[in-house]
Amino acid sequence: MKIALMDSGIGLLAAAAAMRRLRPDVDLVLSCDPDGMPWGPRTPADLTGRALGVAQAAAGHRPDALIVACNTASVHALPTLRAELEPGIPVIGTVPAIKPAAAAGGRVAIWATPATTGSPYQRGLIRDFAAGARVTEVPCPGLADAVEAGDGTAVAVTAAVAAAAALTPADVTDVVLGCTHYELVEAAIRAALAERTGGADLRFHGSAEPVAVQALRRLGVLPEPGLPRTGTLTVLLSGQEGALPAAALGYAEGRLLAEEGAAVGR
Repeated sequence: MKIALMDSGIGLLAAAAAMRRLRPDVDLVLSCDPDGMPWGPRTPADLTGRALGVAQAAAGHRPDALIVACNTASVHALPTLRAELEPGIPVIGTVPAIKPAAAAGGRVAIWATPATTGSPYQRGLIRDFAAGARVTEVPCPGLADAVEAGDGTAVAVTAAVAAAAALTPADVTDVVLGCTHYELVEAAIRAALAERTGGADLRFHGSAEPVAVQALRRLGVLPEPGLPRTGTLTVLLSGQEGALPAAALGYAEGRLLAEEGAAVGR
């Protein structure tokens, strides 16, 4: 079984690591776009074009499914990707975990990129799945870029997390990580919000494992984490086979994948 994941950069690491834990036997294809990133500031049409190129590069490796491990690309490009690749290759988008966060009945904060915060897409999810809940949308300018460039302890990450934490209500109970990059620095976010909320035990809601489980469900197979770890790793950089970005090693998820012997860039 082979599953591809796509993103502009290393935001796909969280979902890829989740898939590796759930199915150690699956071959993974990671397709990202260092020549075109970041995608967030691009127009929807431009972003869709970049995402389509990354998806087509992954499709060339004949995966059984493709995970769009990027919230922004899922917002703008998912219909185009599905029209291009399905039914031959199931395409699974990434949706912020607003529904399970709101179901707990507390106060919800949705951390997302400025492009996603306040968007009709996110507001629609809030309307459909969080009606009646107290929801605060928290824009996180620069956080995804800081994650991409460094590691979870980088100065830029710390500053971006602190700025977003300051916008988060002190009585928040549930935090939605609405960008795949943010899951790589969940520990830093937890620490900043613990200080903000006086040490309250917050519930965090990411998308990495749910989207991996959904991909397996689409293929009609179950998670089997006890299988031998025989899966391979292929990395595509703007369509060309290459090495796992060096920045990936700054995160536990990247180090997990690097254990497979994949080359690591400088």
